[in-house]
Amino acid sequence: MSEPRPESLTLRAILTDRRLLLMTGFGFASGLPLPLSGFTLRQWMAEGHLGLGVIGLTAYIGLAYSLKFLWSPVFDNAAPGPLAALGRRRGWLLAVQPLLTLACLAMVLASPTAAPMLLITFAALLAFCSASQDTIIDAWRIESFPEAQQGTALAGYIWGYRAALLISGAGAIALATPWGWHGVFAAMAALTLIGPIVTLLAHEPEPGAAVARMLTETLSFAQRFARSVIEPLGEFMSRKGAYTILVFIVLFRLGEAMAGTMLPPFYRYLGFDRAQVALANGPTSLAAVLIGAALGGWLVVRIGTGRALLITGCFQTLCMAMYAVLSYNPGNHHVLIATVAIEAFAEGLADAAFITYLSGLCDRRHTATQYALLSSIAALALRTVGGLSGFMAAALGWHAFYVMTALATLPSIAVMVYLLTYYPPERRRIAQEG
Repeated sequence: MSEPRPESLTLRAILTDRRLLLMTGFGFASGLPLPLSGFTLRQWMAEGHLGLGVIGLTAYIGLAYSLKFLWSPVFDNAAPGPLAALGRRRGWLLAVQPLLTLACLAMVLASPTAAPMLLITFAALLAFCSASQDTIIDAWRIESFPEAQQGTALAGYIWGYRAALLISGAGAIALATPWGWHGVFAAMAALTLIGPIVTLLAHEPEPGAAVARMLTETLSFAQRFARSVIEPLGEFMSRKGAYTILVFIVLFRLGEAMAGTMLPPFYRYLGFDRAQVALANGPTSLAAVLIGAALGGWLVVRIGTGRALLITGCFQTLCMAMYAVLSYNPGNHHVLIATVAIEAFAEGLADAAFITYLSGLCDRRHTATQYALLSSIAALALRTVGGLSGFMAAALGWHAFYVMTALATLPSIAVMVYLLTYYPPERRRIAQEG
């Protein structure tokens, strides 16, 4: 059956597509754990009066998001044991998701003042399970939707993802006052159970003929390793412009990575209390990012991935300057809300185009492995340079630091222009087997 043309995707078709509703649910399951080992955790640690360097180093907790390509071939090439009857994608999801819930619940046993290393250990385990879940959900999305609907599917995913970020980010911070941090993490652990529910409601995507043959073959360890790791990576690296693509992916989130890691102590330095931070990152921020994601998905359909990526990337670069403006307005809640809302809108706008671009780079035979590699590289700046941002902020001061983060986005724009000129995504065709 031929794929629908972009202009045939009416609003009614979008709202009545059950897969899109499930995609929103998967987005929620994917987004919920992220602040719990990131922004929300750093807010808890900042309130515990830990140093900027230590707080910055918590970015390394999320190294699992950058290294997930190392174990992602398992999800492409191995059956999920006793859960194999549910299919390759759903079976592995139901194997990983209970472990994610337990890791979140375990964080209740620690605190940044009494047992900081135990807290960090449980947060790292949560990040590992979350990264694994993300890998399988991304593979489910790419295999469940035709290329013409990937932008729309991503918009639904981002809506659920951002709603979850609001709950485990601003919502968790606000609830820490009446419930305490341990009560908050217990509640978040309960919410992670939404993931298995969505998985049970989802349909297993049909594997292509090549995938079906691969799963039924009896192979030695060396043959399986070559097919699951060497072949997908070799296929990608053999393409024209592969190294330029990888450089662009690394640079795209560099400024955002440095800026975002230091936001909790930055807000506290400017005199904003827990309630103000929660309000700024609450409904207004959510509305801004959802509108941005929807507009970004629409732009991908209307003008193509390449042009949408360029427009949204440049806009996000301009919006990064808002952090420097905020540094001159300590205690000004209106500027805080404007900064968070504008940055959230720009991030949602750019994410829709960027994730569509990454998805289009994947060969359907190696979806989980290749997308895990690309998304891991995209998170590399956050998990490396982002971990040093605390020392940079301490050395430069907040204003100079946020000016630097805005300037750090410019190299990615230059590489993007080159990349889209000589290797535009519209000209690339990955073999689809089925």
